[in-house]
Amino acid sequence: MTSLLDPVASAAAAEVRQYLTLSLGEELFALPIEQVREIIEFSALTHIPLMPEFLRGVLNLRGAVVPVIDLAVRFEREPMRIGKRTCIVIVELAQGDSVQSLGIMVDTVNAVLDVPLNQVQARPTFGARLRADFIAGILEHQEQFMVVLDINQVLSLQELAALVASYA
Repeated sequence: MTSLLDPVASAAAAEVRQYLTLSLGEELFALPIEQVREIIEFSALTHIPLMPEFLRGVLNLRGAVVPVIDLAVRFEREPMRIGKRTCIVIVELAQGDSVQSLGIMVDTVNAVLDVPLNQVQARPTFGARLRADFIAGILEHQEQFMVVLDINQVLSLQELAALVASYA
Protein backbone atom coordinates (compact mmCIF):
# COMPACT_ATOMS: atom_id res chain seq x y z
CA MET A 1 0.00 0.00 0.00
CA THR A 2 1.35 3.45 -0.89
CA SER A 3 0.94 6.50 1.25
CA LEU A 4 -1.09 9.43 -0.03
CA LEU A 5 1.22 11.80 1.80
CA ASP A 6 4.57 12.71 0.31
CA PRO A 7 7.00 12.55 3.26
CA VAL A 8 9.25 15.25 1.76
CA ALA A 9 6.32 17.64 1.22
CA SER A 10 5.02 16.90 4.73
CA ALA A 11 8.42 17.65 6.24
CA ALA A 12 8.66 20.95 4.33
CA ALA A 13 5.18 21.97 5.46
CA ALA A 14 6.11 21.12 9.03
CA GLU A 15 9.22 23.33 8.97
CA VAL A 16 8.38 26.63 10.60
CA ARG A 17 10.28 29.89 10.75
CA GLN A 18 9.49 32.74 13.09
CA TYR A 19 9.05 36.29 11.82
CA LEU A 20 8.73 39.57 13.68
CA THR A 21 6.03 41.67 12.02
CA LEU A 22 6.25 45.43 12.02
CA SER A 23 4.61 48.44 10.41
CA LEU A 24 5.77 51.53 8.61
CA GLY A 25 2.68 53.62 8.11
CA GLU A 26 0.05 51.32 6.61
CA GLU A 27 2.60 48.85 5.22
CA LEU A 28 3.39 45.55 6.91
CA PHE A 29 6.82 43.96 6.92
CA ALA A 30 8.35 40.84 8.43
CA LEU A 31 11.89 40.05 9.59
CA PRO A 32 13.32 36.64 10.37
CA ILE A 33 13.39 36.55 14.17
CA GLU A 34 16.88 35.05 14.35
CA GLN A 35 18.34 38.40 13.24
CA VAL A 36 16.44 40.37 15.89
CA ARG A 37 18.39 40.94 19.07
CA GLU A 38 15.82 43.03 20.93
CA ILE A 39 13.11 45.64 20.66
CA ILE A 40 13.38 48.84 22.64
CA GLU A 41 11.09 51.76 23.21
CA PHE A 42 12.05 54.84 21.25
CA SER A 43 14.04 57.32 23.28
CA ALA A 44 16.16 60.29 22.35
CA LEU A 45 18.96 59.60 19.92
CA THR A 46 22.26 61.39 19.74
CA HIS A 47 22.30 63.21 16.42
CA ILE A 48 25.52 63.03 14.41
CA PRO A 49 26.16 66.16 12.32
CA LEU A 50 26.71 65.88 8.57
CA MET A 51 25.19 62.42 8.27
CA PRO A 52 22.65 61.36 5.64
CA GLU A 53 18.98 61.59 6.53
CA PHE A 54 18.53 57.81 6.86
CA LEU A 55 20.96 57.76 9.81
CA ARG A 56 18.81 59.30 12.53
CA GLY A 57 21.49 59.07 15.20
CA VAL A 58 23.08 56.66 17.63
CA LEU A 59 22.07 55.21 20.96
CA ASN A 60 23.97 53.73 23.84
CA LEU A 61 22.93 50.12 24.31
CA ARG A 62 24.62 48.82 27.43
CA GLY A 63 27.87 50.58 26.58
CA ALA A 64 27.81 49.89 22.83
CA VAL A 65 27.18 52.66 20.32
CA VAL A 66 24.44 51.50 17.94
CA PRO A 67 23.61 53.46 14.76
CA VAL A 68 19.86 53.87 14.21
CA ILE A 69 18.47 53.81 10.67
CA ASP A 70 15.14 55.42 9.71
CA LEU A 71 13.68 52.52 7.72
CA ALA A 72 11.22 54.83 5.92
CA VAL A 73 14.05 57.00 4.58
CA ARG A 74 16.03 53.90 3.62
CA PHE A 75 12.99 52.94 1.53
CA GLU A 76 13.11 56.40 -0.11
CA ARG A 77 10.09 57.74 1.73
CA GLU A 78 9.51 60.68 4.04
CA PRO A 79 11.27 60.51 7.44
CA MET A 80 9.28 58.82 10.18
CA ARG A 81 7.35 60.88 12.63
CA ILE A 82 7.90 59.75 16.17
CA GLY A 83 4.69 58.44 17.74
CA LYS A 84 3.61 56.71 20.93
CA ARG A 85 4.32 53.24 19.50
CA THR A 86 7.54 54.07 17.66
CA CYS A 87 10.26 51.66 18.60
CA ILE A 88 13.71 50.57 17.59
CA VAL A 89 14.38 47.01 16.53
CA ILE A 90 17.98 46.04 17.17
CA VAL A 91 19.19 43.62 14.50
CA GLU A 92 22.47 41.79 14.21
CA LEU A 93 24.31 41.47 10.93
CA ALA A 94 27.29 39.22 10.33
CA GLN A 95 30.30 41.12 9.04
CA GLY A 96 33.17 38.76 8.43
CA ASP A 97 34.07 37.24 11.78
CA SER A 98 32.19 39.85 13.79
CA VAL A 99 28.60 40.87 14.34
CA GLN A 100 27.38 44.45 13.86
CA SER A 101 24.32 45.70 15.74
CA LEU A 102 22.11 48.28 14.03
CA GLY A 103 18.81 49.79 15.09
CA ILE A 104 15.90 50.31 12.74
CA MET A 105 13.11 52.74 13.58
CA VAL A 106 9.61 51.44 12.92
CA ASP A 107 6.14 52.78 13.64
CA THR A 108 5.03 49.65 15.48
CA VAL A 109 6.06 46.11 16.23
CA ASN A 110 3.06 43.84 15.88
CA ALA A 111 3.72 40.19 16.67
CA VAL A 112 5.94 37.17 16.23
CA LEU A 113 4.46 34.68 13.78
CA ASP A 114 5.23 31.01 13.32
CA VAL A 115 5.12 30.55 9.55
CA PRO A 116 5.43 27.27 7.64
CA LEU A 117 8.22 27.70 5.08
CA ASN A 118 5.89 26.82 2.23
CA GLN A 119 3.76 29.91 3.01
CA VAL A 120 6.50 32.37 2.08
CA GLN A 121 6.17 33.13 -1.61
CA ALA A 122 8.88 34.40 -3.95
CA ARG A 123 9.36 38.13 -4.28
CA PRO A 124 7.27 39.77 -6.97
CA THR A 125 8.97 40.67 -10.23
CA PHE A 126 7.11 43.98 -10.47
CA GLY A 127 4.80 46.30 -8.59
CA ALA A 128 6.68 46.49 -5.30
CA ARG A 129 7.38 49.89 -3.79
CA LEU A 130 10.79 48.67 -2.67
CA ARG A 131 14.02 47.76 -4.36
CA ALA A 132 13.77 44.12 -5.42
CA ASP A 133 16.94 43.17 -3.54
CA PHE A 134 15.34 44.36 -0.27
CA ILE A 135 12.60 41.73 -0.59
CA ALA A 136 13.17 38.12 0.48
CA GLY A 137 9.57 37.08 -0.18
CA ILE A 138 5.90 37.75 0.43
CA LEU A 139 3.94 36.36 3.35
CA GLU A 140 0.17 36.17 3.71
CA HIS A 141 -1.25 36.14 7.22
CA GLN A 142 -4.93 36.60 8.11
CA GLU A 143 -5.72 37.88 4.62
CA GLN A 144 -2.99 40.52 4.77
CA PHE A 145 0.18 40.49 2.72
CA MET A 146 3.49 41.56 4.15
CA VAL A 147 6.92 41.92 2.63
CA VAL A 148 9.58 39.70 4.15
CA LEU A 149 12.67 41.89 4.24
CA ASP A 150 16.14 40.72 3.34
CA ILE A 151 17.62 42.70 6.19
CA ASN A 152 21.18 41.94 5.05
CA GLN A 153 20.41 43.85 1.84
CA VAL A 154 18.34 46.61 3.47
CA LEU A 155 21.16 47.26 5.93
CA SER A 156 24.08 46.31 3.69
CA LEU A 157 27.03 47.63 5.67
CA GLN A 158 29.07 48.25 2.51
CA GLU A 159 26.25 50.19 0.85
CA LEU A 160 25.45 52.21 3.98
CA ALA A 161 29.14 53.06 4.42
CA ALA A 162 29.35 54.19 0.78
CA LEU A 163 26.23 56.36 1.25
CA VAL A 164 27.68 57.95 4.39
CA ALA A 165 31.02 58.58 2.62
CA SER A 166 29.31 60.17 -0.39
CA TYR A 167 27.33 62.49 1.88
CA ALA A 168 30.34 64.01 3.62
